[in-house]
Amino acid sequence: MVTWIVFGVVLFALIVLALAVRPVLARLPRLRRAALALQRRATEAESLRSAAEELQARAESLQERAGVAQERIALIKASRGK
Repeated sequence: MVTWIVFGVVLFALIVLALAVRPVLARLPRLRRAALALQRRATEAESLRSAAEELQARAESLQERAGVAQERIALIKASRGK
């Protein structure tokens, strides 16, 4: 008799567990798609960060070249003014 009661309680617990897990398992495909989308966005963000760093390096290089050009223009104007 006690065996049947224990068996019934265990079976009831397994049924409750299955009913609780079912909605989570139903959401897994959507969660997987969301995770893949986030991964793609992270990859895109990394490539954009890399491009931004390259642009910043180019801007700094151009700024240095502009400074050198301004110095040369100042020297040319100074030599013409004499």
